Amino acid sequence: MKIVYFTHSLASCWNHGNAHFLRGVLSELIARGHDVQVWEPAGAWSLANLLADHGDAGLDAYRAAYPELSSSVYPPDTAPDAMVDGADLVIVHEWNDPALVAGIGRLRAAGGRFTLLFHDTHHRAVSEPEAMRAYDLSGYDGVLAFGETLSQVYRGWGWEGRVWTWHEAADLRRFHPPETEGAREGLVWIGNWGDGERTEELERFLFEPAQTARLPLDVYGVRYPDDAKAMLARYGARYHGWAANARAAEIFAGHLATVHVPRRYYATILPGIPTIRVFEALACGIPLVSAPWDDAEGLFRPGQDYLVARDGDEMTRHLTALRDDADLRAQLVRNGLETIRARHSCAHRVDELLEITSHITSSRRKPGSPEADRAPAAEDPSVRWGDEQTQGSAA
Repeated sequence: MKIVYFTHSLASCWNHGNAHFLRGVLSELIARGHDVQVWEPAGAWSLANLLADHGDAGLDAYRAAYPELSSSVYPPDTAPDAMVDGADLVIVHEWNDPALVAGIGRLRAAGGRFTLLFHDTHHRAVSEPEAMRAYDLSGYDGVLAFGETLSQVYRGWGWEGRVWTWHEAADLRRFHPPETEGAREGLVWIGNWGDGERTEELERFLFEPAQTARLPLDVYGVRYPDDAKAMLARYGARYHGWAANARAAEIFAGHLATVHVPRRYYATILPGIPTIRVFEALACGIPLVSAPWDDAEGLFRPGQDYLVARDGDEMTRHLTALRDDADLRAQLVRNGLETIRARHSCAHRVDELLEITSHITSSRRKPGSPEADRAPAAEDPSVRWGDEQTQGSAA
């Protein structure tokens, strides 16, 4: 099968977490013999920032870890016709220009012989709904949403029966425990500062508990303003700046434990979405403690796969216990690995994607169904964002 994916960037993971999952999924598809083509826009902000900070050497870790992957860059205002030529499946990520998203949808609605899916891996559907309504998805066969609560938002926008929950997962070819255990020390957190979405939570659930538990703390990530760096310094944390995601397993392997501090939207309005760092950390065999997060979909076994802290004091107690109890650390590692390997690898997600695609194509072929090669969404104007009816249902 020829699969075409439109991403913001495949090469850069600078503040672009979707690249982690995308690389693992595409690598798995290629390993299964599929023909994969990736397109990304010229001047993508993630790649531009990475190159500005680190030059071409910033891409070395990605290139070494994923030699089978590549992407093609298209200039602004490029017509998508040639880019989807011969495709069986086209997936368009939500960090793409609305004009491109609409243009690909028009090709599908006009009789394009490919399955077309929109892939949403962000909280903008609830945090910036007007920005999401700029996308015309009327020609799309369906939506891949990275959490059930996000799928519910789409159902409220008219996508009942045409939205699938497709969680992120760990690439087990790259994210796994070290072959030989070495020295481990202290705590590590790999995450970007963001836009003030979790500043108070980071201080309460990470910086203060690490200091109180007397655990050295290493922090990796981007977009840390001066006041954030000053806060890290006050707590004695060591800030290392950006780290290529391809190095994450190596970084985890040098530490006793890590912490999950969900962004506020995933702890409140969109519960049940862990984001990819949880999958990756557990796959790497590092004990994890999470700040309050509702595993609404039962993806994991809270208390067994990882510990949960309801407040800063409980986080301190958990970190202290992990510092002192090697058996507890080993138990969490075993449990977390068991769950990831059983349910949450990129291979599992590829199985799900192929099943979704098969369901869509077989539905189009059924007698009495809408014209086989026209997206059913194109016949329902209520799902075109921006309509009066749609705006009312999303409020």
